Amino acid sequence: ISGLMRATFSTASGRQVQGGSTLTQQLVKQVFFPPEEANKRGLSGIPRKIKEIILAVEVERMYNKDQILSLYLNESPYGGRRNGAESAAQTYFGKKAKDLTLAEAALIASIPQNPPFYNPYNTAGNKALIARQHTVLDYMAEQGFISSKEAKEAKAIDIISTIKPQTEQLEGIKAPHFILMVRNRLSKELGEAVVGRGGLTVKTTLDWRIQEKLETDMKNFFATGRPDSVRISNGAATIEDVQTGQIVALVGSRDFNYGGFGQDNAAASYIQPGSTIKSLVFAQLFDVHGGNQPTFGSGSVLSDENIDKLYGAQLRNWDNKFMGGITIRKALSYSRNIPAIKAAYVVGNGSAQPVVEGIRRMGNTNYCRQEENAGGYGLGAAIGACGTKQTELVNGYGTLARLGVQKDSSSVIEVKNNQGETLKKWKDSSKQAVDSQSAYIVNDILSDRTIGLHGYMGVPGVRTSTKTGTSDKGSQPKDLWIVNYSPALVMGVWLGNSDTSVVGTSASNYAMPVVRSVMSFAHTEVYAKDGRWKPGQWYERPSGIQQVGGELYPSWWNKKQNNSSQKMTFDRVSKKKATSCTPDGAKEEIDVVRTTDPLTKKESFSVPAGYDANAEDDFHKCSDTKPQISSISVSNSGNKYTISANVSSGTHSLASIEIAVDGKTIKNASISSGGTQSETVTIDSAGSHSVTVTVRDSAYYTA
Repeated sequence: ISGLMRATFSTASGRQVQGGSTLTQQLVKQVFFPPEEANKRGLSGIPRKIKEIILAVEVERMYNKDQILSLYLNESPYGGRRNGAESAAQTYFGKKAKDLTLAEAALIASIPQNPPFYNPYNTAGNKALIARQHTVLDYMAEQGFISSKEAKEAKAIDIISTIKPQTEQLEGIKAPHFILMVRNRLSKELGEAVVGRGGLTVKTTLDWRIQEKLETDMKNFFATGRPDSVRISNGAATIEDVQTGQIVALVGSRDFNYGGFGQDNAAASYIQPGSTIKSLVFAQLFDVHGGNQPTFGSGSVLSDENIDKLYGAQLRNWDNKFMGGITIRKALSYSRNIPAIKAAYVVGNGSAQPVVEGIRRMGNTNYCRQEENAGGYGLGAAIGACGTKQTELVNGYGTLARLGVQKDSSSVIEVKNNQGETLKKWKDSSKQAVDSQSAYIVNDILSDRTIGLHGYMGVPGVRTSTKTGTSDKGSQPKDLWIVNYSPALVMGVWLGNSDTSVVGTSASNYAMPVVRSVMSFAHTEVYAKDGRWKPGQWYERPSGIQQVGGELYPSWWNKKQNNSSQKMTFDRVSKKKATSCTPDGAKEEIDVVRTTDPLTKKESFSVPAGYDANAEDDFHKCSDTKPQISSISVSNSGNKYTISANVSSGTHSLASIEIAVDGKTIKNASISSGGTQSETVTIDSAGSHSVTVTVRDSAYYTA
């Protein structure tokens, strides 16, 4: 009581606060009071102190001093999940409490006053911990428990170096990268003091079935030696449930127990995402509308061309080529850089900030934060020139999979303290980051297996969308990315090296074997059996989407505002614009859409796949010679008439011959060489009849 009164008087008079707790009160505080109340100081802590005294009196009536001391030692927190001196002894020194040396026992006795800080694994607090250990030894010497010589010898021991490695404390823990990530998140949300005390019951979002499969496949993938053969030493993967935004599986390295960097969590580290960021950029482009702004769909054209002068630096594609006027479907499927830069230019009206803010709204919360703090970023952010966390990139793709709805990435469902009180509980949160039509069009493009490299990136039995990406160090690739997703799950994989050194391949789909195996299992063996996914499941097309010439456009797309249609004559052989040398038989008229590039202001044309509106027929030459028919003869036997034609090739090889009588074809056959071609026909009616022979070569010249 007197100690409490001294503390109260000191607080009221403004002096330094004094403590007023007995050992029994310390025990009562640990057992009966939550951290937020137990840690109150000054006047706000007086009600708790009074309760402590009352409860302490009851405890001392029930237990003797030795029992109370035993309870205190067994209940005291010693950092992390460790409660009790025995647990601390095993954790930090690998021995029973009764076998501790003087120096070890003094160190452990120093921890309970502030476990999160004095925890030996908290290196920032090691100096203070040693000072406190020395104080404990001094007190013991002063009170006659040890000699001054023993205290001095104990102080001389480098006790910190004898602490067991923290990694040993994690042996046998399931999903260690995930668990440590959860702990770090909770420390930030609830405070290190709360988490450090231990005693929390945490229910996470992890699905062990998928996690186990992911860990096994990742280890097996590296065990094959294929990654090592192309100088890839590490990898990380994150899988998110689309409906909730909850992380169901995560590995932060090739193997947590791998030497050197195995314990580092690359899934929560900043790494440039390369072209995987482009999907989030084009979703925003499709969202653009209002006023006189141009509007876009998958068939809109953004020319892939040299824009170095406008961009202010050299900008190239992965293959050092330009594809010219291509649709956005092609631009995203073939991962072209220039169209993505142009898309960001339109979204931000020349500034990169709006598109980066949009990427953050979609779930990639910290995209470009490091660059922003270091002085800024440019339009290169549209092609992955900023750092991101894998968990956040996956959440951004989850927004696409939710048709534009963003849900915060989460790893914890519920947290309770040792009093059974709920400290944290997951709540569903949703906000529309981009329009559902815009997200649907991106999903459709990335699921198109007929274009780009998508044909190699399917998951057996599961319809998914896929995007790959590569980031470079100089001119060499260093990070390989792939994101694969369905209406049920999103999976992102990174491959590279923890020291950021370059890898020996630019094949960003290198991790596809892992993706294919895990995503197939997760859908068919877990989600299907849980009733959360059905074979063939896909997104319902949002109302309003327009389909023009096989391409998709949002409801606000205005064909007249953005472009004009016209007919253009092409050569059917070269698929380029016809010239005066193109034979009539090779000409075909096609409807094309003329558009104006938003950055260069040049006109370009949207044409069917394979056609080039920016080049002229270079296959046919005006000097070409046509095939020839040197003679046609008719002979008969009764009403059986045999028609024969002698044909020869010109510049190009022969392709076909057609023989008709009175306008009715009696022979239409492929031929490859000249000579006599014959066909017999029965003619019963008397009178004159017309015979027509037409021969065509491979260049569509006819005779």
